[in-house]
Amino acid sequence: MSGRIVLEEGDITAAEVDAVVNAANSELKLGSGVAGAIRTKGGPTIQAECDAHGPVEVGGAALTGAGELSARHVIHAAGMPPGGQASEQSVRDAMRASLEIARSQAFRAIAVPAIGAGVGGVSMQRSAEILLEEARSHLAGETTLEEIRFVLFGEPAYRVFEMVNDAAKVTAQMERMRSRS
Repeated sequence: MSGRIVLEEGDITAAEVDAVVNAANSELKLGSGVAGAIRTKGGPTIQAECDAHGPVEVGGAALTGAGELSARHVIHAAGMPPGGQASEQSVRDAMRASLEIARSQAFRAIAVPAIGAGVGGVSMQRSAEILLEEARSHLAGETTLEEIRFVLFGEPAYRVFEMVNDAAKVTAQMERMRSRS
């Protein structure tokens, strides 16, 4: 794995990265949660670009500029339909689609929220398991990404991601030890 996974608690709209990933709906309407924060801090140009792009499939993703944000771009990961719920598969697909956009744009660093958690209805733990698994899988392959930074809102979300990430590290260590014996 050439790139690294970083976990931090904070405000994703302040991340200085190539792209911030938005936990979006398939209509690309910037509503509440992460999308609302991106709309508020990034300004109206992001929603205007989303409107011009038009809807994407649930599980898909779209790229726009980042308006007034520190990041250069926003990758809108459509984990759910408007007013609907995310599923484990739609979270996985939206993360994969986002990582593919990052690769196609030769991005080096992206910031990712807990896609599908909160309004999306997927548990924080399941969101962490899926997103971290997809991040590790992506970094193990051909990619330009040097850092996938999970920026979690609030200590409880951060702690869940930390626990899931630590468990994966222990599992990998145990696998290495078994393969040596």
